[in-house]
Amino acid sequence: MRRFCDINPIVVFIYFIIVSCFPVFIENGVLYLISFFCALAYFTFKNGKKEIQTHIFCLLAFLILSTINPIVSHNGKTVLFVVNNSPITLEAVIYGVYSAFLVVSVFYWFKIFSQIMSVDKILFIFDRFSHKLALIISMGLRYIPLLKLQIKKINQGLIILGEYKNDNFFNRFRLGIKTFSMVVTWILENGIISAESMDSRGYGVSKRTSFCNYKILFSDFVFLILSLLLLFLSIILLQNVNFQFYPEFKIQTTEISFWGYFLYFILAILPILIDLKEKLKWKYLERKI
Repeated sequence: MRRFCDINPIVVFIYFIIVSCFPVFIENGVLYLISFFCALAYFTFKNGKKEIQTHIFCLLAFLILSTINPIVSHNGKTVLFVVNNSPITLEAVIYGVYSAFLVVSVFYWFKIFSQIMSVDKILFIFDRFSHKLALIISMGLRYIPLLKLQIKKINQGLIILGEYKNDNFFNRFRLGIKTFSMVVTWILENGIISAESMDSRGYGVSKRTSFCNYKILFSDFVFLILSLLLLFLSIILLQNVNFQFYPEFKIQTTEISFWGYFLYFILAILPILIDLKEKLKWKYLERKI
């Protein structure tokens, strides 16, 4: 039984590049919506109710991004209303909403990527190109959870010392500066300790070796070929589709464009289909016990 996260890291890395970057390079609002809803569906399927803060952040980011564009950009023919001699156009509002869908969908895809691709998987991928680059990336990713834990410890210590008694903006700002200073000091000290530890263990003296237990199986190869084939067919079927936002919102489509959208939908929904198949298979085997 193999879930999506059990697929070879190189194949998973290529898949995330394909599914998240394809809508970015093709200005197509329907692709933005498909990418957003598929990423949201897989993130919810994978995490359930555990990541409420991520959904709140994405909602706020969506509202801010969709609001900023019509305020900054005044292009477009259809003027909805005027604020301080600045026209708010329908085209700018539509473009802001679509671009917000695109940005939030990319954020969801990379959030899923960070959950699936552990440090050893990242190290396995980039170790093929450069050992030093792989080491730097793995050490950088390692510091993200450590920083969160250290900031939490510092804040708990400040609460115990009674520093948060005066809960106002200036006190929180002062404590934020103090926390930042402590974290920077901790990073420098930890960096020196890591460098001395690596030097004492003989890093760089001889050729570096690594252990990896990832092999490209036939199923991984099939998944990669299927992903590339779906991408290629989607590009061909959608090449004559044109989304025009300025100066007037127009959509030029073709009779076969529906199949291009459908194939990209299949491409984006593949992780859910794989995990759902394994989940149903596991329940079936449980009933047979």
